[in-house]
Amino acid sequence: MKKITGKDLLRIGFEENIILGKVLQFCENYQGVLNKGEVLIQLKRMVETPELTPDNSEFYELSQTIIELQKSLETDIIPLNENALAFEVFGAENIEEGAKKQMQVAMKLPITVAGALMPDAHQGYGLPIGGVLATKNAIIPYGVGVDIGCRMALSIYDMNEDFFYENQSKFKRELIAQSNFGAGNGFRGQYKADHQVLENKLFHENELLRSLKDKAWTQLGSSGGGNHFVEFGIIEFSQRDEVLNIDKGTYVALLTHSGSRGFGATIAGHYTQLAKKMCKLPQEAKNLAYFDLNTTEGQEYWLAMNLAGDYASACHEIIHKKIAKALGAQVLATVENHHNFAWKEQWNGEEVIVHRKGATPASKGVMGIIPGSMTAPGFLVRGKGEPSAIQSASHGAGRQMSRTQAKKEIPKSDFKAILKDHNVTLIGAGLDEAPMAYKNIEDVMAAQQNLVDVIAKFTPKMVRMADDGSRED
Repeated sequence: MKKITGKDLLRIGFEENIILGKVLQFCENYQGVLNKGEVLIQLKRMVETPELTPDNSEFYELSQTIIELQKSLETDIIPLNENALAFEVFGAENIEEGAKKQMQVAMKLPITVAGALMPDAHQGYGLPIGGVLATKNAIIPYGVGVDIGCRMALSIYDMNEDFFYENQSKFKRELIAQSNFGAGNGFRGQYKADHQVLENKLFHENELLRSLKDKAWTQLGSSGGGNHFVEFGIIEFSQRDEVLNIDKGTYVALLTHSGSRGFGATIAGHYTQLAKKMCKLPQEAKNLAYFDLNTTEGQEYWLAMNLAGDYASACHEIIHKKIAKALGAQVLATVENHHNFAWKEQWNGEEVIVHRKGATPASKGVMGIIPGSMTAPGFLVRGKGEPSAIQSASHGAGRQMSRTQAKKEIPKSDFKAILKDHNVTLIGAGLDEAPMAYKNIEDVMAAQQNLVDVIAKFTPKMVRMADDGSRED
């Protein structure tokens, strides 16, 4: 194993204290035995949740040392409530224990009013992905997530299924030409897009946002990495939808999934660290550090978060307009919804802040898109406004394998075979995004029948993702 340094450990979240020294000592003992990259992945998990380290792991003894040292370092800590508030779990049988435990911790926060766990939930940092949390006049940066305002956008074209199959080469050519993927990637010179979102006064009033404007402009209209995609598919309406003015039938559609790129990620990182300094919580809850919305910092983050959401929406708008123009397509209807965000909503007669980290707004009548995987169907849905779900639904199928696990365990031959079986053309993506890494979308939808009505079914046919399987940025 290549030597792990203090800088490596600080970069993944350790602080300069006695714990850092213990971890460095552990790394020295295993030097030459373990792979540096895999060790850092394990250690990063231990920064957040050392108590979840399996007792048969080489890291177990270290995890227990970290837990004991963390207890001794806790001073001026805001205590959690002794008992967690009750919360609804949808599709509990398919949700890992780590996600449930994270939600239990969130439900002990002194600011928590209500919560729910969606059927695609899995463990994350702070609030689990698929977690919905309503708080009283407080906002949690990690309750929103790193990719602020990440969203789905759907354009339904006045084109039938046969037209797509007869013109696949054109669709593929324009999909490649009109989209841009990869962590850190963007546009240069004449290829940079323009949008009114860049004229927002916050780019002048907030020093952090001012420093990010050039990056935001460069990446405007791009998609990033990770599970983000731009894809063509066939959407089927089993009956006419009056709201969208779409007749029963099948249509070619464009579906995109991406967020606020490096702009949003930098905002998230900055304000998360600031919240942790201002709001010291017990170790198991430290990633749930929050701002009171009456503070300057709380208002700064709220405004920055909303701008990042507007920026993410602008990215989708640009992608959809470019592709429709290139194809000469008439757009019959569009639908857009976002997650990784916080909203001011009413709950039992009072205003609360609803965090939806990887969860779709599903108030009564609100439309959204819930994707499956690159070979599994997605669904156009309309919310039912279910109170026990805090008017929310899943944002997808949800992962059942970590990226590392998927890369290790999924054979490339199986990946290629499932694409062929489903007649899907894939451009880019790594094994970490293989369909087998995700839960069964049919199980997820079955668990939320009381949360949404299905309006139409979207079947992916041509998918573009980051060429290197890189993470979101």
